[in-house]
Amino acid sequence: MPAQTYDEVVLGRRSIRGYLDKPVPQALIEEVLTLAMRSPTSMNTQPWHFHVITGEPLDRIRRGNTERILAGEPDSREFRRGEAFAGVHRERQVEVAKQLFGAMGIARDDAAARKDWVLRGFRQFDAPVCVIITYDRELSGSDDTAFDCGAVTTALVNAAWSRGLGCVINSQGIMQSPVVREHAGIPDDQIIMKAVALGWPDPDFPANAVVSNRKSVDEAARFVGF
Repeated sequence: MPAQTYDEVVLGRRSIRGYLDKPVPQALIEEVLTLAMRSPTSMNTQPWHFHVITGEPLDRIRRGNTERILAGEPDSREFRRGEAFAGVHRERQVEVAKQLFGAMGIARDDAAARKDWVLRGFRQFDAPVCVIITYDRELSGSDDTAFDCGAVTTALVNAAWSRGLGCVINSQGIMQSPVVREHAGIPDDQIIMKAVALGWPDPDFPANAVVSNRKSVDEAARFVGF
């Protein structure tokens, strides 16, 4: 594919929730991670780790995650969750949900379709690859660590997009942390932060065309001294 400019990558990237049943070469993922790890990091601490899962181990995570959720097992997400969104943040959450349900033709009262959509998240959206981002437990009290891991994850999804791959950052796929730890072989001295579903975008999956609305620079920024 032709090389994309930085602007084309950032403005063109979308969260991908439907994937082709097509493997992603390990060498390509290594190339994406190499680019991602050039992201800023506080005092060069580089606290991140990437557990790149595919095939049968990923299927076991999907099954275990989904089975425990359906059985009513409380989630055991490790990275702090915070309070439920309210106010304008809740409004933005609802807005993008409406966009996605509209694209997929899921009616408000269609409980079965809505449940199936939620379960897709617990299955990592059936992507061929899942990248689990963790950080060193000894740094768990540092806000810089979370900032750095967020930066590298953003860089990862942009680098993937520049290579024709799609991603969606999510927490549903890691809600049952014991399952993830067991099948991904994550050591106890690391904290599970986020997951990134990764693969080749399915051009016929309606939700992949959704572009979330963003507030303007006028709303987000204050310029002082200009």
